[in-house]
Amino acid sequence: MEISITKITENEILALQEIGKKTFSETFAENNTDESMTQYLETSFATEKLSVEVNDKNSEFYFAKLDHKVIGYVKLNIGSAQTEIKGENTLEIERIYVSKDFHGKKVGQALYDKAMAIATEKNVEYVWLGVWENNVRAIGFYKKNGFEEFDKHIFRLGNEEQTDIMMKLNLKNKKK
Repeated sequence: MEISITKITENEILALQEIGKKTFSETFAENNTDESMTQYLETSFATEKLSVEVNDKNSEFYFAKLDHKVIGYVKLNIGSAQTEIKGENTLEIERIYVSKDFHGKKVGQALYDKAMAIATEKNVEYVWLGVWENNVRAIGFYKKNGFEEFDKHIFRLGNEEQTDIMMKLNLKNKKK
């Protein structure tokens, strides 16, 4: 299975919107109300919002593709684009989502590896992210990759408040 990772451009916003809505729904729909899901999807994946984010110099999006079909994506933020400023020289993995049909096929790992290559290239101190406390699969994935829990924050989904576990991976002074 040959997965390619490509940077998302302005003319791929609709494909981003499609994979974003699809993978977020697959991941969270069964645990949330239809109303909250609809509100979140319409707001977070609105064409105008995605266009602004794709054009923000502090954000980068990458698709995972198999045979030119988009099967997942990652969104990375530095500087002012981070959802919370966790330090000057840090990189946030805001989203890594993979189509359910491709779970367990190393697509998430390929996107993660791209994120880490960019973090290394930008010479950041650490990479951080927030993951829903009930997303055991994702928490396990990040722990396997060396991330540690360091805080919690509230994530708003529609009218609901949910707890995200904040995790980080220190890239400086790594213990050998």
